[in-house]
Amino acid sequence: MSHLLEVRSLDKHFGGLHVTRNVSFHVSAGERLALIGPNGAGKTTLVNQVSGVLQPDSGSIFLQGEDVTSRSQAQRVRSGLARTFQITTLAPHFPVQRQVELALFEREGLTGRAWRSIDNYPDLQTEALSLLERLGLRAHAGVATQDLAYGEQRLVEMALALALRPKVLMLDEPMAGVPKSDGTRLLAALDSLPRELGVLIIEHDMDLVFRFASRILVLASI
Repeated sequence: MSHLLEVRSLDKHFGGLHVTRNVSFHVSAGERLALIGPNGAGKTTLVNQVSGVLQPDSGSIFLQGEDVTSRSQAQRVRSGLARTFQITTLAPHFPVQRQVELALFEREGLTGRAWRSIDNYPDLQTEALSLLERLGLRAHAGVATQDLAYGEQRLVEMALALALRPKVLMLDEPMAGVPKSDGTRLLAALDSLPRELGVLIIEHDMDLVFRFASRILVLASI
């Protein structure tokens, strides 16, 4: 399998606190890699470096063989990397389908034409609905995200990430705050992800980790 994402010897300090210490790993096409460890081990800090939110003090990040260490978050998205966050960042009053369509507009470089009606882009409408169908959200296409259950909001975030057609998807604690009653739907959505997609998941729910992951990376606090 080819390595879609490769991280080499990342280091990150915050003053005297050494958060990421010489971390290396890779994610291959179709692989499901779980990143686990205690609170404070630096899991989110690591993912923030990979996604471009933070710059590492040293080390390198490669996407599909290209060094993206100095590239912005947006440039990394265009190189095939997408992620979700621990805390949802959705537009609360905007319908689900429209949010996914906006992500598709961004992917296709059409945001400068946002004044045109979405009806002029039937293929994108169809793609948005297909994504919502895949994640079990089709019935909520016209619902504002603030009116969804929290587990459903997490699924909307996943739909937005998938709309970018990533090669690598990073999921930062997708089960965080999700009640057990909604967990089954989220697990089904994870199982429905494209098989060729490389996935890195940060998660404390070990039942999910052992069910979903093909390989596990453990970060330890030192």
